[in-house]
Amino acid sequence: MAIKQLPRIMLAAPASGSGKTAVTCGLLRLLWRKGERPRAFKCGPDYIDPIFHTHVLDTPCRNIDTFFAQESLARRLFEKSASQGTISVIEGVMGYYDGLGGTSLSASSWEAASVLETPVILVINARGMSRSVAALLRGFLSYQENSRIRGLILNQVSEMTASMMKAIIEKETDVKVVGYVPVCRDACMESRHLGLRLPERAEELRRQIDALADVLEKTLDLEAILDLARQAGPLPETEGKQTDSEIAASKTKSRLRIGIARDEAFCFYYEDGLDLYRQMGAELVPFSPLRDRELPEGISGLLLGGGYPETAAAALADNASMRHAVRRAVELGMPCRAECGGFLYLHRDLQGEDGNDYPMAGVIPARAYRSGKQSRFGYITLEATEDGKYLHRGEIIRGHEFHHWDSEQCGASCTARKPVGQRVWPCMIQKGNLLAGFPHIYDPAAPFLAHRFVKLCRGYGKKGEHSA
Repeated sequence: MAIKQLPRIMLAAPASGSGKTAVTCGLLRLLWRKGERPRAFKCGPDYIDPIFHTHVLDTPCRNIDTFFAQESLARRLFEKSASQGTISVIEGVMGYYDGLGGTSLSASSWEAASVLETPVILVINARGMSRSVAALLRGFLSYQENSRIRGLILNQVSEMTASMMKAIIEKETDVKVVGYVPVCRDACMESRHLGLRLPERAEELRRQIDALADVLEKTLDLEAILDLARQAGPLPETEGKQTDSEIAASKTKSRLRIGIARDEAFCFYYEDGLDLYRQMGAELVPFSPLRDRELPEGISGLLLGGGYPETAAAALADNASMRHAVRRAVELGMPCRAECGGFLYLHRDLQGEDGNDYPMAGVIPARAYRSGKQSRFGYITLEATEDGKYLHRGEIIRGHEFHHWDSEQCGASCTARKPVGQRVWPCMIQKGNLLAGFPHIYDPAAPFLAHRFVKLCRGYGKKGEHSA
């Protein structure tokens, strides 16, 4: 059996910095202008591109991550979102074949394209190249028996150069050149375009993307791209949903409200994870630790996601009312999950981006500080070293870390291990109804963790403690 046709394409590249993010954004805008309902996806654990696509392009975006999600789960989550649009555009991560630790194909864009059986358009920065592009492309085509590379976009070249190279490439390979991108001064996007202050730059970024879409309308063969997307075959039917039992066990008719920190300082959440909470019957109630004075009324749990609290440390400190409300709630036993930026917010003190220390919620009696480097980066597995309300000794879940701040008290409720190499370290604080630490966790791949959190929230709500 097979599910319905889902036109889809992946934009990948030989390396980071090739321009695939800018081309993806411009293409999404162009498709929207032409009457399509595009859905965006980002390979890997990155939060920034999905936020960018959702809030600047107004295009829903989800993560596709084959380290977190096994094949059947990745397909199921993709189908759920893709079926709501007319075409899906998947942006690759790093180099096309770059996976775990730089030594494996696992978790690479190629693996994601294989799992989702998706045609790939390679974006090559061809500036300063001519026939060498054909040699580079042939290497990518032959590296794996089924590379899935069906199209090519030449970036940073003139119309004349693109025309010459198109003739050579299509003569020497089976890959169709579906367009080129010239140097666009008015549509120049930073490599980390979202930066740290999205709301301040949203209009400027929209203008840049509109300018890029204007260019791409003239230089891309949109019909050829749509044709490649439509060549994607039907995905195999996935077997029973592994989260059904957790969802059923968590649902009740009683009302459940969970507060979720959402503003410029706290914005890193996997939307598929939030969907899981909603399926379990939770209403996610947004609040701003920057602006709101009190927690939302009637909540029975707290989600404090990642983000950039260090860039807003002074404003967070000035909002003493919210800091005290969060501390009081956690001390009274309100279930709380805090990741990375949310974990920093729970500290006694946080060193801001300006180098000064600022008081935070004070739940964790320690200082969080700038480490001056990427403290820990990449995929990890987490093994619980003790029994708690969230994780039981010996249970293993997968996570991801990326941060330049560190803590005097990272916790020792879990052991983190890199999937490639021998590096291990203690992390996570699991104490009472609190689970906090630097690792980001992808809940759809560990639904039992979401189920336990929801169960704790329901128990807390039934006691009426949230009104204390």
